[in-house]
Amino acid sequence: MTNTQPVALVTGASRGIGRAAAIRLADDGFAVVVNYAGNVQLAEQAVADIESRGGRAVAIQGDVADATAVDQLFRRALEAFGRIDVVVNSAGVMTPATITAENVEVLDRMVAVNLRGSWLVMAKAAETLGEGGRIIAFSSSVLAKSFPAYGAYIASKAGVEGLVRVLANELRGRGITVNAVAPGPVATELFFEGKSQEQIDSIAAMSPMERLGEPEEIADVVSFLAGPQGRWINAQVLRANGGMA
Repeated sequence: MTNTQPVALVTGASRGIGRAAAIRLADDGFAVVVNYAGNVQLAEQAVADIESRGGRAVAIQGDVADATAVDQLFRRALEAFGRIDVVVNSAGVMTPATITAENVEVLDRMVAVNLRGSWLVMAKAAETLGEGGRIIAFSSSVLAKSFPAYGAYIASKAGVEGLVRVLANELRGRGITVNAVAPGPVATELFFEGKSQEQIDSIAAMSPMERLGEPEEIADVVSFLAGPQGRWINAQVLRANGGMA
């Protein structure tokens, strides 16, 4: 029997923004592929949360930096649901490191996951999606701030923004949109990790809204881009940051 329900594949969906996006897309009527890198327990909990709300979801492991794993992720997603309509690549890593010779391994890791991973996921999405498909990548509003120790992260995310615009042009005539969401500081476990309350308060105050964003607010932007209202948005980077930059 052919599946008529639209399907969204969300990478890095076991926690944080990715998890919020997966749940929101399920609420919007998508069957959801919850991709995760290593924590099967969190991924299965995300699936259970979606199912408890009446949605359909499946957890599929895969490292976005690994080309073979990305191929298998898409293949298994198609086996599970028969189609893929929206791909959201929210998988990413951030390790602070100053620009020094000894920190080049930090750069290598962030480029591997954030930039190479985006390339592989976006390329496979472009190969898989049909008319009306949506590809949504993730950048960061920190690009405008040039904070010390963010060099590797900013470099990797600046690359993602470049890929979004080029891929949108490469898919000309196919009816597929390619965009990125660039959140400002968001209240996730990843953000809070290693920060003092003073640091958190200082960062929160940078926005005219004087607070951190919530994962659900970023998921709302993903929902917009994935839904019918976003059909004329293409080759854009939406900076969802409360006015931080």
